[in-house]
Amino acid sequence: MSAIVLIPARYASTRFPGKPLALLKGLPVIQHVYQNAMNSRLADDVLVATDSETIFEKVLAFGGKAVMTAADHASGTDRIAEVARSMDYDIIVNVQGDEPLIQPEMIDEVISVLDDPRASIGTLAVRIKDRREIFDPNTVKVVFNREGFAFYFSRAPVPYYRDEWKGHGYHHTAGVEGTSVRSDEDCYKHIGIYSYRRDVLTQLSALPPSRLELIEKLEQLRALEAGFSIKVKETIYETLGVDTPEDLERIEKCLNSFL
Repeated sequence: MSAIVLIPARYASTRFPGKPLALLKGLPVIQHVYQNAMNSRLADDVLVATDSETIFEKVLAFGGKAVMTAADHASGTDRIAEVARSMDYDIIVNVQGDEPLIQPEMIDEVISVLDDPRASIGTLAVRIKDRREIFDPNTVKVVFNREGFAFYFSRAPVPYYRDEWKGHGYHHTAGVEGTSVRSDEDCYKHIGIYSYRRDVLTQLSALPPSRLELIEKLEQLRALEAGFSIKVKETIYETLGVDTPEDLERIEKCLNSFL
């Protein structure tokens, strides 16, 4: 099956305007994302989808490919769906433009998930090792069955270990002994990279936000509520997105540790 990586990138950001162009080790964040995606073995091409002429021109300047999209998209998924409608690739991979630590292996993993014909959408998860993440609503958890198909995504600690965690709040670990997750506690953090069958992506973007999506503010719940199957592959890799200028410092330290 043919596959393309689409990287949605917008200039306007409430917390960090222009973050795809912020410099990280001397290169724009979007260039790190693009170059890592280009190293995927299974993706046939990489394209940035943006509503910003500045980002468009910057991508072309470093030798990348980009396309202009409408400015009024509510999400990155809608942005790449606009581009995907005019393509004939079998698989569309959504890699966020603020994920400079994305690994080529992760892209290959999420593409290979769709080797299963039962899967409409593929995504990744990593086993949580720090218990604080379980109780952190900013860390999205996923529960899936033995074959990897997702039951649910949540900001709440799921599955909830009733006997072990009884009486502990969702937003802190007060009273929960230690920060390490025990070997018998299986909680998984969702990694926000997706592979879509092209027709699934276009159908999904045409649907209005769903009830659970609006409650949890998690777009992937729209797919589950609409009956699409999401297959999850466990990965060993983690990413760290750029949401604030302070994140750049943390990510630069991570990049330095790789050298």
